[in-house]
Amino acid sequence: MKKFNIRKVLDGLTAAAAASSSSSSSAQPGQRPPDNDIVETLCSEHFQLCKTVRHGFPYQPSAMAFDPVQKILAIGTQSGSLRLFGRPGVECYCQHDSAAGVIQLQFLINEGALVSALADDTLHLWNLRQKRPAILHSLKFNKERITFCHLPFQSKWLYVGTERGNVHIVNVESFTLSGYVIMWNKAIELSSKTHPGLIVHISDNPMDEGKLLIGFESGTLVLWDLKSKKGEYRYSYDEAIHSVAWHHEGKQFVCSHSDGSLTIWNVKSPIRPAQIITPHGKLPKDGKKPEPCKPILKVEYRTCKSGDPFIIFSGGLSYDTVGRRPCLTVMHGKSTAVLEMDYPIVDFLTLCETPYPSDFQEPHAVVVLLEKDLVVVDLGQNGYPIFENPYPLDIHESPVTCCEYFADCPVDLIPALYSVGAKQKRQGYSKKEWPINGGNWGLGTQSYPEIIITGHADGSLKFWDASAITLQVLYKMKTSKVFEKSRNKEEKPNTDIVDEDPYAIQIISWCPESRMLCVAGVSAHVIVYKFSKQEMTTEVIQMLEIRLHYEINDLESPDTDQVLSVGTSCQGSNSQTANSQSHPSTSSTSSDGLRDNVPCLKIKSTPLKQGAGYQAEVVIQLVWVNGEPPQQITSLAVNSSYGLLVFGNCNGIAMVDYIQKTVLLNLGTIELYGSNDPYQRQPKSPRKTRQASGGLCDINEGSTALDDRCKSPTSGSASSCNSEDEQKMPNFIEKVKYKSRKFSKTIVSDIAKMSRKLSLPTELKPDLDVRDNSFSRSRSSSVTSIDKESREAITALHFCETYTRKADTCTSPCLWVGTTLGTVLVIVLNLPSGGEQRLTQPVIVSPSGTILRLKGGILRLAFLDTTGSLILPAHEPWREPNLQEEKDDKDKCRKLRPVSVSPSSSQEISETQYAVICSEKQAKVISLPSQNCIYKHNITETSFVLRADIVGLNGSICLACFCANGHIMTFSLPSLRPLLDVNYLPLTDMRIARTFCFTNNGQALYLVSPTEIQRITYSQGTCENLQEMLGELFTPVETPEAPNRGFFKGLFGGGAQSLDREELFGESAAGKPSRSLAQHIPGTGGIEGVKGAASGVAGELARARIALDERGQKLSELEERTAAMLYSADTFSKHAHDVMLKCKDKKWYQF
Repeated sequence: MKKFNIRKVLDGLTAAAAASSSSSSSAQPGQRPPDNDIVETLCSEHFQLCKTVRHGFPYQPSAMAFDPVQKILAIGTQSGSLRLFGRPGVECYCQHDSAAGVIQLQFLINEGALVSALADDTLHLWNLRQKRPAILHSLKFNKERITFCHLPFQSKWLYVGTERGNVHIVNVESFTLSGYVIMWNKAIELSSKTHPGLIVHISDNPMDEGKLLIGFESGTLVLWDLKSKKGEYRYSYDEAIHSVAWHHEGKQFVCSHSDGSLTIWNVKSPIRPAQIITPHGKLPKDGKKPEPCKPILKVEYRTCKSGDPFIIFSGGLSYDTVGRRPCLTVMHGKSTAVLEMDYPIVDFLTLCETPYPSDFQEPHAVVVLLEKDLVVVDLGQNGYPIFENPYPLDIHESPVTCCEYFADCPVDLIPALYSVGAKQKRQGYSKKEWPINGGNWGLGTQSYPEIIITGHADGSLKFWDASAITLQVLYKMKTSKVFEKSRNKEEKPNTDIVDEDPYAIQIISWCPESRMLCVAGVSAHVIVYKFSKQEMTTEVIQMLEIRLHYEINDLESPDTDQVLSVGTSCQGSNSQTANSQSHPSTSSTSSDGLRDNVPCLKIKSTPLKQGAGYQAEVVIQLVWVNGEPPQQITSLAVNSSYGLLVFGNCNGIAMVDYIQKTVLLNLGTIELYGSNDPYQRQPKSPRKTRQASGGLCDINEGSTALDDRCKSPTSGSASSCNSEDEQKMPNFIEKVKYKSRKFSKTIVSDIAKMSRKLSLPTELKPDLDVRDNSFSRSRSSSVTSIDKESREAITALHFCETYTRKADTCTSPCLWVGTTLGTVLVIVLNLPSGGEQRLTQPVIVSPSGTILRLKGGILRLAFLDTTGSLILPAHEPWREPNLQEEKDDKDKCRKLRPVSVSPSSSQEISETQYAVICSEKQAKVISLPSQNCIYKHNITETSFVLRADIVGLNGSICLACFCANGHIMTFSLPSLRPLLDVNYLPLTDMRIARTFCFTNNGQALYLVSPTEIQRITYSQGTCENLQEMLGELFTPVETPEAPNRGFFKGLFGGGAQSLDREELFGESAAGKPSRSLAQHIPGTGGIEGVKGAASGVAGELARARIALDERGQKLSELEERTAAMLYSADTFSKHAHDVMLKCKDKKWYQF
């Protein structure tokens, strides 16, 4: 029977309905899709959504464990996630369904399994023998809360301590409870009159598995004899216990206490400690007890064959060390080293040479898990240096504020970034190899280069090599180097945009081919960078200051006729006006005392040494205007072929020629419309004509132009009127409208001020989602802030060479501009020829008069040729900028190649292009130069699109969208057929909206937590190959041999005593457990989990048991055969003896 494929049916239905209004509709009545239909190769079978890998430091870590044989590290978090680390490049992420915090982790050493204990009192057994670990068994405790777990090496019985002070025993093979229970009252008997508290420690004596040491919170310890089921020794101390550690010989143990003291006990002397130490306590002169210190949260006692033992602990500092950073103390012989950490210590583990607790441990490193970092200390070198961490765990070194993802980059880009990044490496690390080196790399077939760029709150950028689902830092740079840093509070930057982090990166625009980089910061500043492999010193940093202002006060100005119309070009006097605005006057305050013409940040006046890598070319800053700070930049684009940079905000747009270091364009958004503004009211006096240039006053209620638009609370009035204007209102209705607009303006202004404080991830508040829901239909492209006073902001910018007007017969360089009101405007660029003319003659900029409209704010613009292929913006190839020869070659190249020529402009006149425009609500494909809408698709009605990208996949292209309701969708181009629609991830916080991005080959990513990047794929091919690409955590390794007991220890019983736990804890001896105490839950690992279970720990233990049974049978058969042979030999001996007696006295001749 033929397999039925619903996706093919859906493809057929959507293709058949391509002309209908739901999936496609013409922009004008009577228009139809073009006759030369483009063959679209993508279909729904090419798409599948799944998570690939997670990078970064585990957010809010809570527990840690290490397998000393497999060399794998596991970290659990407060949100129930698990991160497993092997050798660099081998990582794995797992998540508990309950999302309860992980309180403890225990490896089944060298068995490929892990037990996790959660805060919801469940135990889970993870199978690590598969590339995607799965839960095999779970056990839910109903009546008691889990506080501590202990799994002895090479044992299948897990000890579980509870809040009530009882110890239960779990069989990890079947994940069921044993009937053997150690009750708290039986353990302490008469040694204490009160409840000893919850259990904080369980461990067996290294030399005698039958003796279990149980530590209670109150300070009581019990050495429990498992065979006799009674307490052998009881130890009591006045201070609460936090942790316990054994000496490997089993004769001593050390406890850490809440007063900062350590007590060392001899096992057979329970009356008082053998020694009491307060390592950081001040000893009084009168010989009394030292002053109490902070609690020692954990202690480890490690021995060496040659040398003194190590006592390592966290905490215990004196209370008078206010402001001192958290410390790890290493006591070795007479020396005590205090290692300061950058963050609070969550847990630490000592890495030893042997997994056997009864042998000399020989510690060689300490893994310290901090709240926001992972540190490994080398114990084998003087000074205890740390290892250089090869994992990408420093993504959050400064909070991430934006992200960009580039797949299929030029092949020489990663080596170039790596070579300049290698010069930035710090010195002083340990020379030894990274000690966590378990697992094997995957055999991925993905070979294309991938780069991730992260922008941070401190103004830094990091370039990451993300090829083949790995992540490695390539290069770091600091944009704040070009600014003067304030030395005291009085020299605070002149900005009210943000209270902290004035250098935070908001937008990144990068051209991988030319290596041109442009960044926009939160203080309304833009920096252009060029890439160089050579160091240089910049004597004077080039700076431009732009006065980009929404001039609503010009309503009162009599010079209303001096408005730049659409028909005039921005050259000559207008260009000079823009340039003069870019240089501030010497006065920093206006006549009325308001701050004016002052940038938010101060540029360095001293020479700046710039290392190899990205070097600042020019800095552009928006300035204060009449006491109002500049608005944050909402869009940014750079083009290396044109030598132009453009950016916009809620006030308007500015264009800069970074080759000539001049401002070409400085206009308010409304001035881009000129006389073609579709929202302009009919003026009632000559003074009102300026109103359109200064601000958007009304939106023509009842106009047919708004029928195709989405109403938004932010689309109200943006201009203010004085009391005289209010008195001139002709009737009562207009007065009501005016009052409502004024009220709306006040509310939006308040929210805008509030949103500016919430613009960085370090300041996200839980109530942010509630506030954003009321503006879910806002046409603002930046979800991180609401445009001040509901002005029309610039949200999308795209340089291209295309048809700018309907009558054009050839393409020309231009800039397409998208706004929050769904308008697309086209600006024509007239570029001079290459060489010297490009350096001296001005670029002429003029509006084309072309206006297109969509529902919702514009997010993305792109262009296709007649074959449906993506037309990439023109770009210059990269050349070393700091060599004179290269500069000359670059000028020659500019002379030889006219700037206005591109592959698209060599087409015949009859051929066309297609403009792809995506907004927050819909997508349109418009034929050029006719400007007819040939395809239209309404993406969402109830939500809005947060991110849209035109991406390449399987040799074709598609439109990928991420909506605020969590849906990820893809559409074919140019027909906009829906190919994928998955409800993946609801918008839980603004971090996801700020950092979500798509790229080529079906890849995407977002910041899932403040410290972690989650990568996903929407490609079916990548999903199928993902299993091969992932690394293997478990590798078959032989368990090290047990320590040699020696002749005398074996003779006199001084070695480690084994225990038959099966005999003690099995159902035959211990009886059945209480059914109501815990509930067994089968794992949900799926088919692979079942396969893994077969080869996992349970299967291995079962096979081992079967093998033992078979061995026993063979031994019994051998014993029977031996007995039979012995009987035969005895019979033969008897017969031989009888024959000998019979023939003894006979002569030879008598036979």
